[in-house]
Amino acid sequence: MENKKQEFWRVFKFLCFSASAGVIQFGLFTLLNELIKWSYWPSYLISIVASVIWNFTFNRHFTFQSANNIPKAMSLVFLYYLVFTPLSLWWGEALTNAGVNEYLVLGGTMIINFVTEFLYQRFFVFRKSINTNKRAQQQLQLQEENVSK
Repeated sequence: MENKKQEFWRVFKFLCFSASAGVIQFGLFTLLNELIKWSYWPSYLISIVASVIWNFTFNRHFTFQSANNIPKAMSLVFLYYLVFTPLSLWWGEALTNAGVNEYLVLGGTMIINFVTEFLYQRFFVFRKSINTNKRAQQQLQLQEENVSK
């Protein structure tokens, strides 16, 4: 059974990996928006795809420590983004067309994405496979050895 400390660290790791994915998303968005001068939606779409691939890879392995079937887990994450991406493109385009700064829109969207994606991955994608990969099993074995000493 998970305890509060383990869950805190899971959220912390998710936050750190999401922040690194956010740097990738923000940097790529800025490059496409400022240097190439693309409009909001193609800049956003390309940058979010890059950050999702990064974020999924690290969170599956380190945050949720899942040995879950990778294509299945990625397909479930794809379903999340099948809903989130059109919605966030819609409100992002609407807000930027209404004069809201594109970086303010991007920042708000990234916060919404962080919270909803954590909940989705924690309680849907990886709920039955948390701590099942080799790394988690080795950590569990070390903990058991330390307790028995």
